[in-house]
Amino acid sequence: MRALLRAASVLRRAAAAASAPPAPALRDALRLPKNLPTVCFNGYTTLIAPANEVLIPQELLSSKTVWTPDRELGQYEDLVARVTNFHNEDKGFMVLDGDVFDVPIRKDIVHRVVRWQLAKRQQGTHSTKTISEVSGTGRKPYKQKGTGRARHGTLRGPQFRGGATMHGPKPRSHAIKLQKKVRRLGLKIALSARTAEGKLLIFEDLEIPSHKTKNVVQYISQMEDTKKVLLVNGGDIDKKLKLATQNLHYVNVLPSIGLNVYSILQHDTLVMTRDAINRIVERMHTPISR
Repeated sequence: MRALLRAASVLRRAAAAASAPPAPALRDALRLPKNLPTVCFNGYTTLIAPANEVLIPQELLSSKTVWTPDRELGQYEDLVARVTNFHNEDKGFMVLDGDVFDVPIRKDIVHRVVRWQLAKRQQGTHSTKTISEVSGTGRKPYKQKGTGRARHGTLRGPQFRGGATMHGPKPRSHAIKLQKKVRRLGLKIALSARTAEGKLLIFEDLEIPSHKTKNVVQYISQMEDTKKVLLVNGGDIDKKLKLATQNLHYVNVLPSIGLNVYSILQHDTLVMTRDAINRIVERMHTPISR
């Protein structure tokens, strides 16, 4: 969004300095046709003007290169992504915030966040009985001396069958502490990794015509090099989509509030709606409550 505002201010200053056409003519000059050719790299596009057609006046163009295929990753640069749907129809473009989708990749941060997630989701309901909890009599089994056997005062000891367990596990929480800023950074890194791989697809919506599973199977089969897909919607999951995907082990659906690092890493392709992108960016820009 900041890049768009900067570009808009540059256009306004250039239009005021040069002999720019009137407002209607300028809008006509900047209107982009639908069949505009593009160069695609990892799912993200750069507009190319045909040689015999001037779409934008030359005096309004910047000499700085906005996007090159061999760009260095993790530079916090805003990206322009193509928006489609399940039918691969063109739905325009969307700007991805660089501070969320183009951060440097750090495996150590991802490792810490995944450990935190897996430890926190452990139930911790394991339990064993101590000597005071084992069912049985407290009577001394036989007299202390004269039997030739070892001395015992109870049959509930750990050395007897059905006896107690010493130093065994008890119900507890396995959760470990992790700073909120580290958790937030881990999600940004996971999103940036999928973006850099070209495995982040942006859809206008996740609407499907019916609850039939064959529809989703057909849509997923059209995606290139896709084995496991995570669909992320902005709000609640549509009932038809939930029914259509519940029998597919390689397709999972999440609301944007449930998006996490471990789920992203488990799926090689991430599909997010416009609404989900906006909600995630808003969540990442919200100040951390101490």
